Formats: sequence, structure tokens, C-alpha cells
Amino acid sequence: MLLASVALVALGVSAAPAVAVREQRREPADDAAISIRMLDIPASRVQDPRAQVYIVDHLNPGTTIHRRVEVQNTSGESQKIEFYSGAASVEDNAFAVPEGRAGNELSGWIRLKTAGIELDPGERRPVEVEIAVPRKASKGERYAAIWAQVTSAKERTGNVTQIHRVGIRVYLDIGPGGEPPTDFRVDGLAAEPGPGEFAVVTAKVTNTGQRALDMTGTLSLTKAAVRAGPFKVTNGVTILPGRSGQVRIEINQALPAGVWDVDATLVSGIVERTATGKISLPVPAPMAVATSGGPNWLVYAVGGIALLVLITLAGWYLVRRHRTRLS
Repeated sequence: MLLASVALVALGVSAAPAVAVREQRREPADDAAISIRMLDIPASRVQDPRAQVYIVDHLNPGTTIHRRVEVQNTSGESQKIEFYSGAASVEDNAFAVPEGRAGNELSGWIRLKTAGIELDPGERRPVEVEIAVPRKASKGERYAAIWAQVTSAKERTGNVTQIHRVGIRVYLDIGPGGEPPTDFRVDGLAAEPGPGEFAVVTAKVTNTGQRALDMTGTLSLTKAAVRAGPFKVTNGVTILPGRSGQVRIEINQALPAGVWDVDATLVSGIVERTATGKISLPVPAPMAVATSGGPNWLVYAVGGIALLVLITLAGWYLVRRHRTRLS
């Protein structure tokens, strides 16, 4: 398999880690920091933004591939760095990794040629990664993560160990023949109040392909001669085949009130889809709902009406009974 060495910054791709998790019980006492990025990608995936930051591939059973990642010490002190692979999954439209070093089937196929290194401040070094797929591996997509980890010494005043780890996601599809298709559908655009002062545009995305999606994209708004944006996708969601997820894009600036034309371009890898619609700004705030701690006027109103009806019925019954006795 042909590989291409890629300078991520030159291609306009952030060299930030694909997965970044800080595990600790309180804020660290030092500035231990490391970063990790891809160095090699398949030549056939040079145009795929996901393959430039993650290991994304399709392999036949019995295939072995090699990749290189680069680790850098971005702190002001020497760091001892450990390398290992761990389990990952897609849960609730998010790429999820467990705490610790729990493994799964895919992480068991991954071998890092270097178990650990020590880097001086600012030093960087490549690390070779081997993924060997067994001949009897079953068909399907699997997920894992490759980790670089720094563990601090325990403090003198307690037993707190601080862990800083960064990693790269692995999306590996196994099966005979060619790679399964990647595709998705955008079902609609809507606006809703955001967590702050600005509105959020939402889009429902349905994965109609056979590979997991990592959604990115932009949104533009137009009203007469006024144009706003592009605004970037706020939440990065990962959507499994056959599932749907909500992509959110915050309109992080104040815009004139009125009806706006919306144009969204959503992307996963090299697959791009567009959607258009209209939204009204500002978005009405949701109606307030009485809490259990205060008076519930709706309950009082309903109760009052019910009591009035009972009194009326009772009066009618007494009058009719009196008339019956007189007849």
C-alpha cells in the first residue's frame, strides 16, 4: 500500500491531537504537555481530511499495515512518554474512550514499535505503528485509539497521580473486496435558542452509508444584500451507519431581525452534502414552566374551575329535588 508523508500544517489541517483526554483528580501542579499527530497516510486518501488526523482505512483479513505518528514534548521540562493502544466505541453520537488502558479486539491488533521514550523540551520524534489483521477477522468497522501518555510523580502531601494523555483515533473497516460506501442525508434545518445570547441552527443528519461519519461543515445566512458567515459546526458528532444525529452550528454574532435564507454545507471525509432553508431571527425563547418550588397557577386555575362546576351541579340538583317534592 502506497503511503504519503504529510505535513499537516501545510495542508491546512490543524496539528492538534485527534483525541485529547486529561485524566486527573485535580488541576496539575506542573505544565506537563505533549502532542501527537499523523505522519503517514495512504496515498489514496491524501484528499481525505479525516485520514490526515486519524487512521482511517479498509483492510482485507490477513493484511498488515504500518503507519507513523509524531509525538512532541510541548512543555518546558523533559518528559517520559509511554505509548499504548486502547479501546474505543461510538456511543450517543460521540467517539468514546474508556478511562485507563482497557482494550478491545482492534487495540489487540495494534502494536507500537516503541513502548516509551524520553523527550527534551520541544523535541519531537516519530513512532511506528503496526496493525495486523488476523486472517479469520470478521467483517465490520472497529474503533480504537493510539495513546501517548505522561504520568507525573505523586505529590509529597498526598497520593494524587496526574495523567496527561493525547491520542489518535483509529477507524478500521474489515472485509473482502472494496471499501464500503460513505454517505449521508441532511433532513432539514431549524433554529433554536443557544446556550448563550446567540441562536443555534440544527441539522438532522442520517448516515445512509456503511462507515461511521465525523461531521464538520459550515453555515451561511443571507437576507437581501446582507450576508453572514460562514459559521463552523459547533459540535463534532460521530454517527454510526443507519443512525441519525443532530449537527449544531452557533450563529455567534448579532444579526438583524427577520427571515434569513440558510445554506449549510456538511462534510464527512470527502463526502459533502448541502442543505438550504429559512429561519426567523430572533428565535423566540421557550415558554417558562413552573417549578415544583413555586406556585403552579395552572393547577390552581383548573381546580377553581372544577370547584365552580361542582357547585353549579349541586345547586341544580337541589332545585330540581325541591320542585319534585312540590309536584
